[in-house]
Amino acid sequence: MAISEDQLETWSHQGSVQQSSATYLSIKKVLEDSNAPYAGRRFDVFLQGSYGNKTNVWSESDVDVAICLTSVYYSDTGRLSADEKERYDANWSSANYSFKDFRAEVSAWLRANFGNSVTLGKKAIKVPGGSSRRDADVLACVQHRDYYSYPTNGRPSYHEGICFWTSDGDKIINYPHQHLANCTAKNGNANERFKPNIRVLKNMRNAMIDAGLIADGIAPSYFVEGMLYNIPNDHFNWTHQQTVENALTWLEGCNVPDLVCANERYYLVRDGSNVCWNSNDFRATLTAMRRYWNSSAR
Repeated sequence: MAISEDQLETWSHQGSVQQSSATYLSIKKVLEDSNAPYAGRRFDVFLQGSYGNKTNVWSESDVDVAICLTSVYYSDTGRLSADEKERYDANWSSANYSFKDFRAEVSAWLRANFGNSVTLGKKAIKVPGGSSRRDADVLACVQHRDYYSYPTNGRPSYHEGICFWTSDGDKIINYPHQHLANCTAKNGNANERFKPNIRVLKNMRNAMIDAGLIADGIAPSYFVEGMLYNIPNDHFNWTHQQTVENALTWLEGCNVPDLVCANERYYLVRDGSNVCWNSNDFRATLTAMRRYWNSSAR
């Protein structure tokens, strides 16, 4: 039997807002301090992840904050023609300040303000919470440009994203602003039913982990959002029960390689990519969702 509508409605509610907002503002104030070692450079600070997208559930604790250096950028010119690439090269100049420099200065500044418990993780800088502040992951990153046009006259065209390197040396390029804008548009086009049902599926995933149906970590929130982003707008019904059934049925019958991330810059499911969901984890998640949904042992 399906999960009761009352339970799904409870799951659809957004998690903590006040404390996460206070956490973001506290960290943003420090990052934008005029005494920071990188203060003379151009950068943007913004909230990303579930809190930024307003899809957070009560069990989520970490607030994701990004500080993106914009006075320096990295680029991909692979889609330019030979002539366009030549024009790009003629206008390009090497920077004397790198991502590595920026991350080191951001890390040192956060440690100076929040103490030695601030640590550098694989991707982000970990800032432990305090009495009125949640734990936070601060991602130091740099603007990335994926060029697709570089005309003789007029402005070049590119997709603007962010990039950073993990502690293992892997370069990751992502598009958080496109993700946020597309999810907001999708929510409006789906009669404000998209984001509440993301929260339903995320809570259902957590319940599945507790029940031992899937391992923790194989269904990250980012990919759960991407999974639901592909569902046609008319499948978002006024009841959560019908919406979840519609979503599971559609996903079970879709062509998985065609699924895209919510940023629409990457496919959702691809093996061997650090920005995509691997196929085994995707299928394990979908199978477990159907099993849990159909189970009456709850």
